[in-house]
Amino acid sequence: MLKTVILAAGKGTRMKSDLPKVLHEINGKALVEYVIDAAKEAGSDDICIIVGHRAELVKERLGDGYTYAEQKEQLGTGHAVKCAKDFIGDSGDVLILCGDTPLINGETLKKLYSEYTLNNHTATLLSTIVDDPTGYGRIIRDAAGSFVKNVEHKDASEEELKSKEINGGMYLFDAVALSSALDNLSNDNAQGEYYLPDTLEIIKNAGGKVEAYVAEDPTVILGVNDKEQLKTAADLLEARS
Repeated sequence: MLKTVILAAGKGTRMKSDLPKVLHEINGKALVEYVIDAAKEAGSDDICIIVGHRAELVKERLGDGYTYAEQKEQLGTGHAVKCAKDFIGDSGDVLILCGDTPLINGETLKKLYSEYTLNNHTATLLSTIVDDPTGYGRIIRDAAGSFVKNVEHKDASEEELKSKEINGGMYLFDAVALSSALDNLSNDNAQGEYYLPDTLEIIKNAGGKVEAYVAEDPTVILGVNDKEQLKTAADLLEARS
């Protein structure tokens, strides 16, 4: 069973609007609705939306048919997913997506799920290769090409910064392993936040199999944080149709 958690609690300050970021539209469709469609296309009808800023507007727009979990404080991606702990439960597989990535599509998520299932992964993250990886978490692999770790840009060594494979911010987890990793997540870092990528190391250290699946099209992971990026996403969506 494939369940999906969509992170949609962000305020979106850089959008310069009081509207929740995920409700900004491209062609009359909210950003989060593109993400929901991709999850459904990948075979997931059981969807939990993490709401926060002006939660009532998101619920009103999307309506019934979804589970809603509220993130009252913005304490990082790991904390956001923790808010859905009851929904995650202790069975099946869990897809984690971001509500501000309208370019993700069902085809990519199906390939991610296939990679995860066929290779008996405990967790698979969606990565991609870009020319300029500045600011993104880097995927580090060993000589055999296997996933070693995800390292944030600010924490990466000079050698690690050479990696052009970046973390796309979307994941597939075994529900039991994710739930356990969330319990062990620490906020012992400069920001005092709980980071979802840290669960990968926790799972790996517990003997789980963690890998990264490289999306061929790097645009599928693009997030929308301001009006300029909204226009870029709209142009890319139009070019696809």
